[in-house]
Amino acid sequence: MATLTLMHNPNCPTSVHALDALQEAGHEVAVRKYLLVAERLSEDEVRSLAERVTGDPVDALIRRDKRYKDLGLQADGLGVDEVVAILVEHPALLQRPILDDGTDVVIGRPRPRQAAWAAAGRAVTE
Repeated sequence: MATLTLMHNPNCPTSVHALDALQEAGHEVAVRKYLLVAERLSEDEVRSLAERVTGDPVDALIRRDKRYKDLGLQADGLGVDEVVAILVEHPALLQRPILDDGTDVVIGRPRPRQAAWAAAGRAVTE
């Protein structure tokens, strides 16, 4: 069975839903609260996520929220190096939740993906 790691924000209902779905399906999940300084992702870890993301373009790892707009960022179509640089500098912009099964990385939006994770026990998009 794959080792599952969830990039998690406990203040995000979608992220909480993902964790609940995985645990209710009986999967052991390592939770990475990436916004905590002690659990922040290193540049190499962000690069690994960006290189392995499936089901979405790499720029989808960047949340398009108020902070993104306030920073004046334009991430559409960016490649791995640019996405990594933005997320290392602004870790709060990392999309959530993200499931890493050690091979594939999938963003948990839209929510139906989370049910697929729970059923499969790995990072899948459908």
